[in-house]
Amino acid sequence: MAAATAAACSKGCSKRWREAVSGPAPIVCDTCPVADRAVCSALSPDDRGELTRIGHHRRYARGETIVAAGDSATVCATLTRGAAKMSTIDRDGTERIVALVHPAGMLGQLFAPTATLHVTALTDSEACLFPASHVAALSDTRPALARRLLAEVSRELDESRALIDLISKRQAKGRVAALILAFARAASPAPCHDAESFDLPLTRGEMAQLLGITIETVSRTLTALEDAGVIVRQGSHGIAILDRTALDDLAES
Repeated sequence: MAAATAAACSKGCSKRWREAVSGPAPIVCDTCPVADRAVCSALSPDDRGELTRIGHHRRYARGETIVAAGDSATVCATLTRGAAKMSTIDRDGTERIVALVHPAGMLGQLFAPTATLHVTALTDSEACLFPASHVAALSDTRPALARRLLAEVSRELDESRALIDLISKRQAKGRVAALILAFARAASPAPCHDAESFDLPLTRGEMAQLLGITIETVSRTLTALEDAGVIVRQGSHGIAILDRTALDDLAES
């Protein structure tokens, strides 16, 4: 039953992904919030212009599937706004988050023949989509793009290692603190400083799943951090960092 459900889901997700590629929304680089950080920033204006002509822009609602495991990897996509998670889903339907994607990050697996991970929008998000074959061909003839793609893969590997370290070495409070700091870095439009206030892209349950702790522990830890004046929660998803030094110290515990 689970396998049949997964197959039906994959088929539906594949259809949505194909529809995203053929969507009518044009790409407008002049207003792109990650134009100076995305992989395509390594290209010349002419090459970027060619990509905008053959690519499309797509919006995704919170919780919407962007890529489904098993889909043919025919598209290369860059997240321009929002946040996404990359996860595996086993036969029992249990999801395990293996990576988070923030603006300027790549969605999917460019050089794989088929996707092995599910990619889901954590918030209302936007992405630019390009034919993967065209991007791969460009990387063969544009050394700057090839280097930028390699740098992106290296960055993703570093983040995966940091995620493993976060889960395996810290106390529960330290794990939550480190994850908040990671969200603060991702929420900032500038690499030189972190955002002081932002929306948490993960639910309490998703945070617990990612960190390997219970939902109750996540809730208690957030309450304790707020009671200690380290953070303050704003609405259902918002959070502001009040004491960065204390949060840094906890993240190292």
